[in-house]
Amino acid sequence: MTLDQALSGISGILVTPYDEAGEIAPARLAPIIDRALTAGVHIPVVNGNTGEFYALTTDEAVTMAREVVAMVADRAPVLVGVGRGVRDAAVVARTASDAGAAGVMVHQLPDPFVAPRGIVDYLHAINDASGGLPMMLYLRNDTIGTKAIADLCAVPNVRGVKWASPNPMKLAEAISACDPSITWVGGLAEIWAPSFYAVGARGFTSGLINVWPERSMAIHASLEAGDYASANRLIAGMRTFEDIRAEEMNGTNVTGVKAALQVIGLDCGATRPPSAWPLTETQQVRMMRFLGDNNLIRKAFHD
Repeated sequence: MTLDQALSGISGILVTPYDEAGEIAPARLAPIIDRALTAGVHIPVVNGNTGEFYALTTDEAVTMAREVVAMVADRAPVLVGVGRGVRDAAVVARTASDAGAAGVMVHQLPDPFVAPRGIVDYLHAINDASGGLPMMLYLRNDTIGTKAIADLCAVPNVRGVKWASPNPMKLAEAISACDPSITWVGGLAEIWAPSFYAVGARGFTSGLINVWPERSMAIHASLEAGDYASANRLIAGMRTFEDIRAEEMNGTNVTGVKAALQVIGLDCGATRPPSAWPLTETQQVRMMRFLGDNNLIRKAFHD
C-alpha cells in the first residue's frame, strides 16, 4: 500500500502508555498495535493528540517515535507527530526520518503569536530537518483562511491535511483552492467522517482503534462504498464512547480511551495533567455499559 493510499484510510492515533511511576512504557502498545493492524488499520500515528503529545517532553516524543516505528516494522507506514517550538519539531522530525517513518504529522501551533507566513517557514524547517519526509498538516482551526491554507499546502512535501475543524463548507473551499494531489483526511474521528466525506475528504483519524479497531474499519468500508446509512448506523453504535471523550471541554478525550483499555486488559496507565483522570463514577458506568454491550469485555456491566 502506498502512503497516499494509507492516508485515505484510517489514521490510528495511538495512546502513549505510562508505567506505574508515570514514565513512558512503549512496550505496552505492542498488543494494541498488533490488533489494530490485524483489523486492517492503515496508518498508525504516534505522538498525536490522543497520544498526549503536549504532555510529553521532546525526549519522550523522540523515544515514542523510535519505538513505535520499530514495533510496526514493515507492516504499515507510520506517521510521527511533530510540533511545538521549531527546534523541538526539527529534532523529532529528524528522528522520524532516521527511524524509517513514512512521514510526519505537523501539529497546528498553539503559540499565541502565529503568522500564516511564519507557519510556511516552520514547515520548511521541518522539511529540511527530516530530509524531505512527506508531511501531513493537522489543522484544528481554519480561521487562518483559505488562502493561507493553500500557501501551506504548496510547501514542498506537504502531502495532505488532517482537517479537524467542524466546518465542512470551509473544508470544501480549501479542497477547491489547493492542488488536487493533496489528500484531505477527516480529523475529527468517526462521528464527523460522513460529513467530511460528503465534501471530498477521504479516510479519518481514530482513537477508537486502540479499543475497537474492527468497528472503525467497518465504518471506513461503508463510507468507501458510499453507504452512508450503514456508516451512520455503525457510528451510532459507538457514539457513547465519543460522547464520553468529548466531555469536560474535551478533557476526557484520552481519559476515555485509557479507561476503556484498563477495563479490557490493556492497561496503558493514567493520563497526565491537565487531562482529566480518572473518569467520574457516572462516566465510568457509561463506559462499562458501552464495553459490555459491544462484547469488548467478558461480562456486561449492569447497575
